[in-house]
Amino acid sequence: MKRSSSSSEDVFAGVLARGGVAEQVSGRAWLQALLDFESALARAQAQAGEITAEQADEIAALCDADRYDVAEIGAGAAVIGNPAGAVVKALKAQTDAPVHKDATSQDAMDTAAMLVTKRALVPLLHDLRGAAAAAAQLAEAHRDTPIIGRTLLQHAQPTTFGLKAAGWMVGLDDAADHLHSVRLPYQLGGPAGTLNPAYKLDLSLDRPVLPWHTLRGRIGELAGALGVAAGAAGKAALDIVLLSQSEVAEVRERVGGGSTSMPHKHNPVAAVSALGCAKQAPGLVATLLAAMIQEHERGAGSWHSEWRPLTELLTVTGSAASWLRTSLETLEVDAEQMRSRADGDTGAAAQLVDRALGAR
Repeated sequence: MKRSSSSSEDVFAGVLARGGVAEQVSGRAWLQALLDFESALARAQAQAGEITAEQADEIAALCDADRYDVAEIGAGAAVIGNPAGAVVKALKAQTDAPVHKDATSQDAMDTAAMLVTKRALVPLLHDLRGAAAAAAQLAEAHRDTPIIGRTLLQHAQPTTFGLKAAGWMVGLDDAADHLHSVRLPYQLGGPAGTLNPAYKLDLSLDRPVLPWHTLRGRIGELAGALGVAAGAAGKAALDIVLLSQSEVAEVRERVGGGSTSMPHKHNPVAAVSALGCAKQAPGLVATLLAAMIQEHERGAGSWHSEWRPLTELLTVTGSAASWLRTSLETLEVDAEQMRSRADGDTGAAAQLVDRALGAR
């Protein structure tokens, strides 16, 4: 089979799938991750003497996503209720080597989910760290720039714009640190979670203590970390949107967006788009947490319910981080406008900025 040259079109991708994450969670990316599992499984079994090295090499040579049609694999997923079955069928059609020996389809799907996540986190963390670095630059540059504090959307006491930016920085840094530390284990338990524990998959993933077919804490931990990252991005984006209001006009994005009917407008498109992406995360996180409660040794539908929400959660969180980075890197600050509303001592705020920057 050859990979189809056609691809689905998404008119929302420019806003909701910005940055490098979308490519890492595409249908092709999932397919390659499933194939990577089959290749690693064959090599592990060859090392254990269960199959020959020649058989493992033959299977590995077939595990290139460009050999297959993603749409055809997707359609074939309906036969057993997941794409792993279609992948195994496609491999077995090309070789007599023992493809997928002793494994179960959930082993393949869960491992693929962890591989897709690991690869998607590279661009996601890059943008999240980039956004934090941009916030840090704003914090340093405006350490002493007074701005009126706002509580319950009303004027409160003076603070500094540097402290506000430092808050964004800390939230983004903490979220990135949490995501970076999330454990991503492969799955290899066989039909009932009792497969030979001597097998070890060489996929740069964590080795699990036990098969986790219905122990979904790792998925829950990942979902929570992604939700926190989206929330941190959304918090900064909302502040920027509010500070960009015509009545406030304390910041503006260097390249703002216009309007189809009002060409005079200079909308904070990057911040608005980041916010639009971040607001989708809580519902996706909730779906993944709800899927944690599963039956005995194999869930009936629960792990199936994770695939698309996880893909979408990675996508929108990555897009939010990418948009926010652009917003912060292009943010123009009207210090005089800020000073016009702030009157009072801001020394403590400046000291807090120093503390935050010194802790990076």
